[in-house]
Amino acid sequence: MIRSALPRDVRQIATITEPYIARNILVDKQLIAYFEDVQEFIVAVDEETGEVVACGALHVLWDDIAEVRTLAVSSDYVGKGLGSLILRALIDRARVMELARIFCLTFEVDFFGRHGFKELEGMAVGVDVYAQMLETHDDGVREFLDLASVKPNTLGNTRMILELADHPELGL
Repeated sequence: MIRSALPRDVRQIATITEPYIARNILVDKQLIAYFEDVQEFIVAVDEETGEVVACGALHVLWDDIAEVRTLAVSSDYVGKGLGSLILRALIDRARVMELARIFCLTFEVDFFGRHGFKELEGMAVGVDVYAQMLETHDDGVREFLDLASVKPNTLGNTRMILELADHPELGL
């Protein structure tokens, strides 16, 4: 079952992400950050056990673009299509929010590529928006801007983007 995350899911989300953080695939976050951002998360729940087994978040960056964050699947459930289900639910959420594009910073280029994402070259926003976004304290937004100050944390990652209008088959 795929649904919006609830505060009671946060500890399970943190547990699912731990192996990815240990391998430097996901950025380490304090538990409080997961609680603060719980409304951005979608989870997959094993209907038999009630356990959260996959998660992902959609973080709005600007009026037309959001970022997929913290997409992770519990090791016992990898390869069962849950990552794709979570990503499709996040794409649906972006469409409901009338966003035009979705960004991600990932090592999983093939996975996101299969879902219509393309490598992002250059800037995805105009100079005026870029100037506004520079004021953020959010490292994810700073990664989107491709700022040198976050490079040590993101080396090897690929910036990718999905233009929703180019892929009506992905989502609602």
